[in-house]
Amino acid sequence: METTEQDAEREQRPSTQSPPTAFVGHEEILDISFVGSSCAISKASASLMTDSVKGKTAAEAEGLFDKVHTLLTEEHKAEANLDELGKLAVLSGVWEFPARVKCASLGWHTLHAALRGDGEAVSTE
Repeated sequence: METTEQDAEREQRPSTQSPPTAFVGHEEILDISFVGSSCAISKASASLMTDSVKGKTAAEAEGLFDKVHTLLTEEHKAEANLDELGKLAVLSGVWEFPARVKCASLGWHTLHAALRGDGEAVSTE
């Protein structure tokens, strides 16, 4: 079977997941979930995200987004900062693999956009 250019591009891009579904009531995230088929890093990060933001206010979730975004994109030398992130600290090595930063951050960017009320497509750029 011949591979088309479109098929080749699809094979080179990581799979994406469906966006998280969040239920926010009176400033608190009451429930959040995601459904999709994606790479292990994307699924793990989204799963950790859902556990971490349940019961938090929108402002607290936004603060956590900022911390995780920094965690995923910058080298970390201070272990104290990792301690305050709890289970999310396992994502600290992702910054070393630029091709995987987008995988780990997709769910977070989707949550960030949802909390801001953006109705546009989510980008990890």
